[in-house]
Amino acid sequence: MKALMLSGGSGTRLRPITHTAAKQLVPIANKPILFYGLESLAAAGIAEVGVVVGRTKDEVMEAVGDGSAFDLKVTYIDQGDPRGLADTVLISREFLGGDDFVMYLGDNFLLGGINDVVERFRNRGSSENAHILLARVPDPSRFGVAIMDGEGKVTGLLEKPVEPPSDLALVGVYLFDPTIHDAVRAIEPSARGELEITDAIGHLIKTGKNVGASMVDGYWKDLGEPEALLEGNRMALERLTTMIAGKVTDSKIEGTVVIEAGALVVDSVIRGPAIVGAGTVVRSSYVGPFSSIGRYCRIEETEVANSIVLDNAVVSQIAELEASIIGRYAQVLKRANRPISNSIVVGDHSRLELI
Repeated sequence: MKALMLSGGSGTRLRPITHTAAKQLVPIANKPILFYGLESLAAAGIAEVGVVVGRTKDEVMEAVGDGSAFDLKVTYIDQGDPRGLADTVLISREFLGGDDFVMYLGDNFLLGGINDVVERFRNRGSSENAHILLARVPDPSRFGVAIMDGEGKVTGLLEKPVEPPSDLALVGVYLFDPTIHDAVRAIEPSARGELEITDAIGHLIKTGKNVGASMVDGYWKDLGEPEALLEGNRMALERLTTMIAGKVTDSKIEGTVVIEAGALVVDSVIRGPAIVGAGTVVRSSYVGPFSSIGRYCRIEETEVANSIVLDNAVVSQIAELEASIIGRYAQVLKRANRPISNSIVVGDHSRLELI
C-alpha cells in the first residue's frame, strides 16, 4: 500500500500566518502539522509516499527532504494551482500504479493515528473498494458530508452543502483501491471549478462499488483555522513527556514541560503542558499551560498562556497574552514612549482583539 500526502493549498483561513509559510508546516507543540501525518503513515507500515505540492513546494520539500527522517521514501508530485482533491489522484496515477493507497490531507490532525483502519483495509478481501473516515461535527456545511442509510451504508456524499443532510463530516483520510482512477476520470469539475473527491467516491457508489465507512477513534481536527490550531496545539502538548535539556536558572517548572537544548529560562515560571524551543530565551516571564514557544524567540517580562509563538518572535513586557498566535519574526512590544496608546502595524488578513 502507498500513500498520497496532500501538501498544496494556500491556507487562506490561516492568514496572515500562511502568507509566509505553508499551512501544513505551521507547528503545533513545535512540530509541523504535516509531520504528524507522515509519522502516522510510517507507523501504519506504509513505506512509499507521494507528497503532492503546490505553490509552497520549495518550503515543503526542504522540510520533508527524501523522507528518510520518517522512515519513508518520498516522491514529490507537483500539482501547481489547486484543482481539487480528485485531481491529486489524477496527476498521481504513475506514482500509484495499481496499488491500494491512503490519501491523507496534510493539515489534518488525528491523535490516534490510522493503524487500525489501514490494517482493516489491507485485510478486507473484495469487500470494499474504498473506505472513508467520519466524525460528527457541529458545522457540517464546512466539510464533505456523508449520507447513510438505516443500515449504516454510505449512499452518497456532498461537498460543503448549504443544507447538510447529516452531521457526519469526512475526515481528511481516505483509502482506495485502483477503481478510484476510473472514477476521477469520469467526473466533471464542480461549481467551484475543482474535481471533488466526494464526486469521485459518489461515482464509485453509483457504479456499484463498495464504499465502507467508520467513525474516527479518538481526536480529530482540521487545523485550517486559528481556533482549531490552538485546540490541536493543546491536544499535542498533552502527549508530551517532561524533558529539560536547556538551562534553567532561578525559575519554577511545574507540570509537563519540555525545554529544548540551547534554550535559557531565567527568573520565570513555566507551567505545563508547555514547550520552549531550542535557542529561545525566557526571562522574568510566565509561560502558562498549553503554550508552545518556538525556536530562537525572546520572551521577556511577559505572561503568555494557551498560545503559539513561532520561531524568532519577540514578545516583551506584555501582560496577559492568551489564546494568541504570534508569527515568525513578529514583535509584540510594550510602547516605550508617550503618548501611552496602542501603536500597531497589521498585515493583510490579520485579527487583533484589544482591551
